[in-house]
Amino acid sequence: MEIIKVAIAEDHSMIREGLKQLLELEPDIKVIAGYPDGKALVDEYAIVKPDIVLMDINMPVLNGLEALENIKKSDSSAKVILLTIHQDREYLLKALELGALGYILKDADSKVLIESVRCVYDGQTYIQPCMTNELVNEYKRIKSGNDDPRSILTSRETDVLKLLTKGMLNKEIAKELSISEKTVKNHISNIFRKLDVQDRTQAAVYAIKNRIVEA
Repeated sequence: MEIIKVAIAEDHSMIREGLKQLLELEPDIKVIAGYPDGKALVDEYAIVKPDIVLMDINMPVLNGLEALENIKKSDSSAKVILLTIHQDREYLLKALELGALGYILKDADSKVLIESVRCVYDGQTYIQPCMTNELVNEYKRIKSGNDDPRSILTSRETDVLKLLTKGMLNKEIAKELSISEKTVKNHISNIFRKLDVQDRTQAAVYAIKNRIVEA
């Protein structure tokens, strides 16, 4: 029986240990290393040589996407699964663009996690079923040539923009949407980039002018 060697990068030690215990319930999976951030993983990747890398997107020092990019530069055949809270099209597309072979949500059933590891190990791409609709929507948008900002923004980015336009602070937006302030900051950065604006005021004006939100 072949043993699948997995390295985990997750900044929350309890989650990291929980993933390790869950994976090692399977006779064909062995967790050979665990890291608290993306940089620690990147620094030791060539030494550890895992079959599969399972890592969170939101991590300190180097986040999951940055770590993925670094790993793929040194080993184009690296098999990486991103574990995330982001059910947004942009994160999924960026992950695939950088070479991730798996993308699953943190609240996924344990069977999904195990299946993703085995599928990616076999050279397949595994996208959690609930996320495939995001790929379909992106395909439709590209095919139609629709660059309407309302279609460019993800649903969560639109939610953030609506609250931002009301003058709410990051802390208030985070509480309203039950997400972290760091996640709010990431969404706002993406909004600024997509709408080509420099600050919150410009974003609010743009949103109202283009009827992304009502005045």
